[in-house]
Amino acid sequence: MAKKDFYESLGVPRNASDEDIKKSYRKLAMKYHPDRNQGDAAKTAEEKFKEIKEAYEVLSDAGKRSAYDQYGHAGVDPNMRGPGGAGGEGFGGFAEAFGDIFGDVFGGARRGGGGGGGGGGRQVFRGNDISYAMEVTLEEAAAGKDAQIRIPSWDDCRTCSGSGAKPGTKVVTCTTCHGNGVVQMRQGFFSVQQTCPQCRGTGKLIPEPCVACHGVGKNKAHKTLEVKIPAGIDSGMRIRSSGNGEPGTNGGPAGDLYIEIRIKKHEIFERDGDDLHCVLPISFPRAALGGEIEVPTLAGKAAIDIPEGTQAGKQFRLRGKGIKGIRSSYPGDLYCHIAVETPVKLTEHQRKLLKDFDDSLKKGGAKHTPTEEGWTDKLRNFFSA
Repeated sequence: MAKKDFYESLGVPRNASDEDIKKSYRKLAMKYHPDRNQGDAAKTAEEKFKEIKEAYEVLSDAGKRSAYDQYGHAGVDPNMRGPGGAGGEGFGGFAEAFGDIFGDVFGGARRGGGGGGGGGGRQVFRGNDISYAMEVTLEEAAAGKDAQIRIPSWDDCRTCSGSGAKPGTKVVTCTTCHGNGVVQMRQGFFSVQQTCPQCRGTGKLIPEPCVACHGVGKNKAHKTLEVKIPAGIDSGMRIRSSGNGEPGTNGGPAGDLYIEIRIKKHEIFERDGDDLHCVLPISFPRAALGGEIEVPTLAGKAAIDIPEGTQAGKQFRLRGKGIKGIRSSYPGDLYCHIAVETPVKLTEHQRKLLKDFDDSLKKGGAKHTPTEEGWTDKLRNFFSA
């Protein structure tokens, strides 16, 4: 069967640069590597992988590529005497390129940093992080507080003293990896280190697991943790407690605990960053006549002066009456939004008073209701257009 053109195998033109050839090879090698193809596709992928490997061995070497361009496959066949027939010179370029993608193709087998140990020793893995949702009031978030929370913990099993083995039995060295926790998998001339499937990286086996902990060596418990909530914290922020997550494997470090803050809904205030907002209902006479009115703040009571003729939606700003955030130099402000309350459940006498009042307003013309008069003019212009 005639060999496929090497340039066609790598999917590059004959005038492709060395870098283009290398990039194409890396992409195809990751796609067709046998470790990444299982089942029915494994055989096809293996043949394709051998094809692109051979192509790259030739085209990555300047001498071999020149011989291939001149004489075709005969120029690089090691069984024939030709300009490039000596063979072997291209391996250096191939190994160099494949070394660049080695970590990508076998990343799972080499993983160690939160996790696996290297150098042939037992696999060491960092424990998982855990999260805890904590609700606090707006006042507590503003001022800060010391709190206690109850979180999961893992204690050594009292039955087996943490060994995982049934009392009276022993833990034995894994016969597959001989206690190393890793095994060597060979693919052609490559040797890949993987976690031992028999002991899962521990380097040991437990013939008779402890019935209390099922061979884990630890039992789940709970512990109380002191937590300091800093002043100014906001919803969504997290507090990290190092080492209070799940325990590691084979002596690996424990994970961390992340406490996520959730601020309870407040009856009066709504928080926006360091600022606070509140709706301040006032009566119609108060809005019309004006006067001083008392308003709430997180620090106590304050007063604002309502001018005569205040309209609904008017906003008053109290500087420094908000919250001083964790990263802020100054506290935010408090914004009071005026809501003019329409009277309800009127008596006949009150109705008559309001009717007389409305008539007196109409006699006074637009000076009493400038907004309504302006709106009437806009409607008139709109419908006459």
